[in-house]
Amino acid sequence: MRVRTKLGMAMVASVLAVAGAARAQEMKMPAQEQGHPMQMTVVKPEYPRTGRAQENAKGGLFTLEQAQKIADESNPTLRQAETEIRAAKARQQQAGLYPNPTVAYTGDEIRGGSVGGGKQGFFVQQTVVTGGKLGLSREVFGKEVKLAEIEAEEQKTRVQSAVKMAFLRVLAAQELLDARRDMAALTRDDAETQRRLMNTGQADETEVLEAEVEAQRMRMSARMQENTLREEWRSLAAVIGQPDLPPATVAGDLEKGWPEINEEEAVEAIAKESPAVRIADVTETRAQNVFSRARREAIPDVQVRGGMEYNHELLGGVPFAKGWEGIAEVAVQVPLFNRNQGNVKAARADIDRAGQEKKRISLTLRERAASAVDQYANARLMAVEYHDEMLPRAKMAYRLMLEKYGQMLASYPRVLDMKRKLYELQIEYIAALESVWTNGIALQGYLLTDGLEAPARPSEVDRPVRETNVPMPERTMSPWEKMRNP
Repeated sequence: MRVRTKLGMAMVASVLAVAGAARAQEMKMPAQEQGHPMQMTVVKPEYPRTGRAQENAKGGLFTLEQAQKIADESNPTLRQAETEIRAAKARQQQAGLYPNPTVAYTGDEIRGGSVGGGKQGFFVQQTVVTGGKLGLSREVFGKEVKLAEIEAEEQKTRVQSAVKMAFLRVLAAQELLDARRDMAALTRDDAETQRRLMNTGQADETEVLEAEVEAQRMRMSARMQENTLREEWRSLAAVIGQPDLPPATVAGDLEKGWPEINEEEAVEAIAKESPAVRIADVTETRAQNVFSRARREAIPDVQVRGGMEYNHELLGGVPFAKGWEGIAEVAVQVPLFNRNQGNVKAARADIDRAGQEKKRISLTLRERAASAVDQYANARLMAVEYHDEMLPRAKMAYRLMLEKYGQMLASYPRVLDMKRKLYELQIEYIAALESVWTNGIALQGYLLTDGLEAPARPSEVDRPVRETNVPMPERTMSPWEKMRNP
């Protein structure tokens, strides 16, 4: 009886030992203490964070201030805007100049030989401009100077916004590259863990293949992000005007200093204070000046001519010529048929069109601003939720799972899965931050975001959607509604 009891106890002990060994194998960490297969290596939690690329930068960091300074000096569109101001002022000067006088030779009844006689001399002819037409012409071109100046201000805003957006995109791509590399390393670890589990019979080949596919997908995503970072840097270098600028690590913090936008105030400011609105106002005033100038065109100018002629005709019976004689003429064109009535009607129609253009610009700006505000609001909501709620909970879940693993209450693949979900949230968080920044910058810059579009000339400012060249954006959607491309 004692022998059977001892044998039973031995069998129970053997079964418990096998079960314990199997559980220890399931809980196996990537590394264990030598000689102590049941002693787990203490693993500290690794949380995602931003700014690591800047901490590990080999050279100096490239700042937004440096980018803006280079753009001020090198972006060609700013120089173009300056030349347009000079050209407009030159045209204004030309429009106010008086017509040049005409100096001419005159001859009449000229005879040669022994008879002689005839008249020869000179005269000066001048057009006297009446009705204040020169002053009105100066006013018309003065408005073109004003348009060129506003266009230069707009171009500066456009370049500044474009530089900021390009810089923030480089910063976001830089942060995403670190996050995607982390994901690649994590999935590689998971694939290796599945291989070890298959060697012990705790996983089959399908699980290993699935883990290897995921690891390959994340490696590909990281490599694609490297290409994206290079592309964003090239875009930044082009906008600032130095396409050969060598790549560098940019300095910044996506999580701090977000653009603070009041939605209602932003829409109203864009609809009322945008350079596009100011240009429309000046364009309407210019149309009124053109109308006034067209009405004065019917007032005829005065042609004045005066000069001297030497009359070679001899006085009766006296061998002396009549001598110098004066010439004086005054001519006025009678506006009988052409009173410039067609141009007056056209100018009046242009005034009506300019007034409607002001309304169109305001409505278009409101429409585009509403979409940009919607994107900004959604992106900000997402960023706040990720930062305040989702990421802290995901970090806590990861930490608790890691603690359970240390207590041999959870398997290592579960730890990796929890960590993977945390890093996926971090990638979505960075994407949301990028959207907050880019849409906020666009709203602060009156939706002017193309820093390489040539500034319009005063005669071209009325091009359709010229001042609102932001394309209609897609609605910002939550990550579970629309997957972001890697």
